[in-house]
Amino acid sequence: MPKKGRKGHKAAVLSEEERLLLMQQKMLAEEELSKKKEDMLTQFLKDKLAKEEHNSALNLNKINLQWRTVLREVKARELRKDIEILSQTFERVVDCKDSVIRSLARDLSEAEAQYTHALCSHLHNIDQLLQLQRCRLRYLDEDYNTELEALKKEFETERMMIIEHHDKESRYLRDVLLALEQNFSESEYEAKLDFQSTRDDVKNKNLEEKHYLRVQLEGTVEELWKRFQQALKNYTEATEDRKIAFEALKLKDEKSSKEIEMQMKKLQKIQDSIGILKGKIAAHMREAEEQNRRVHEEKEVVLKQLQKLKSQMNQARAKARSNLAKLTLESSTALKKLRGVLEKAELTLRLAEMCRKLETEEEKVLPFYASSLSREEQEELEQVSLEKPGEQLAQLMQDYLGLEHFWQRYNKVKLEQLSLEREKVVLRQENQKLRLLLKQYLDGISVSDEVLSRLNPLLILNHKPRAPGPCRGAEGHPGTGLYPRVAKAGW
Repeated sequence: MPKKGRKGHKAAVLSEEERLLLMQQKMLAEEELSKKKEDMLTQFLKDKLAKEEHNSALNLNKINLQWRTVLREVKARELRKDIEILSQTFERVVDCKDSVIRSLARDLSEAEAQYTHALCSHLHNIDQLLQLQRCRLRYLDEDYNTELEALKKEFETERMMIIEHHDKESRYLRDVLLALEQNFSESEYEAKLDFQSTRDDVKNKNLEEKHYLRVQLEGTVEELWKRFQQALKNYTEATEDRKIAFEALKLKDEKSSKEIEMQMKKLQKIQDSIGILKGKIAAHMREAEEQNRRVHEEKEVVLKQLQKLKSQMNQARAKARSNLAKLTLESSTALKKLRGVLEKAELTLRLAEMCRKLETEEEKVLPFYASSLSREEQEELEQVSLEKPGEQLAQLMQDYLGLEHFWQRYNKVKLEQLSLEREKVVLRQENQKLRLLLKQYLDGISVSDEVLSRLNPLLILNHKPRAPGPCRGAEGHPGTGLYPRVAKAGW
């Protein structure tokens, strides 16, 4: 019985291990399936994202294309409006230019007439000046001729005196030269005679001494030659072997001396090269040390500059950020102001077009009225405007000289407005007076309780009212007190 219990326990244990293995296999399979699903999902999302990006880019291009067409249409409308405004302004400018050209042509004709008159007067003055100049030149020519004659006479007299003095001096110098030549020829002849005599004496003496010495030397030379030949013969016989050995040693010595010289030259070259190389090495060492020192110093300087540049760059970045923020604020304010200015300009242009439609023919041809100042006052005003202003307000006014025509038209319109307002006030007062007179007239010709309650110049009361009594109409009764007299008002 115990053996059977052990076997059953063992089978139960094996079944639990198999269950664990099966569970692990199932978990691994589930993990693989989940990974595959995640991979498929990620791939599907990537494809979908790429497709969405492509569609968004395509839609953005379509929106940009439609927006561009809308902007083109708006810009075309704006350009058409600008062209219409420019055409109207061009027509106005052409009218102004035509009027200016006509005025300039009139001024040109007047200037040509003035020029012809001035040219005639100028030519007349030139003729008078030429006549005066010819008279002056004739007088000067006569004075010149008289002075020239006097100078010629004076020159001739001085020339004759100089020629006579020169002839005297030349005759004197010729006499002196002739005397000097005679003295020189005499002294030269005497010197030549002395020289010839001394030369002949010296020549004869030298010939005698030369002949004596030649004879004496010939004897001594022959004797010495014989002795020399004998000694040479004895010497050659005695030193024949030594001569041969000397020749061999001489050749050997020459060869060894050449070798020694070559070796000395080589040694000298080697020593020179060693000295040059030592000098180069020392120079290179000094240069290397100097270069290392300079590099070290430059490195320190560069590090300092780098730190300085970093600090400057940080400051510049901070400053650039602040400037960028400030610039954005200022740009936004500037855009707002520019929009306001643009709206004002559009309003001004619309008003200008409306005013242009309301202009008269005279204003279209001559938009700027002529100045009421005289020529002297205009010249004084131009001189004052050319002077440099001293006050700040006057300097600021110089910047707005281009608006002078605008202010002329504005002042003209303002004056017309003021005159119309005054005329309107006067007409209103006249209208009120006329209304009052008309009302008085109508009140005078009509009878009503309201009229009778007020003062009426056309109604005359004879007596004060008494106690009321019966009335009999318009005929009256001695007992009544009212007898109205109605008369027509006269104007």
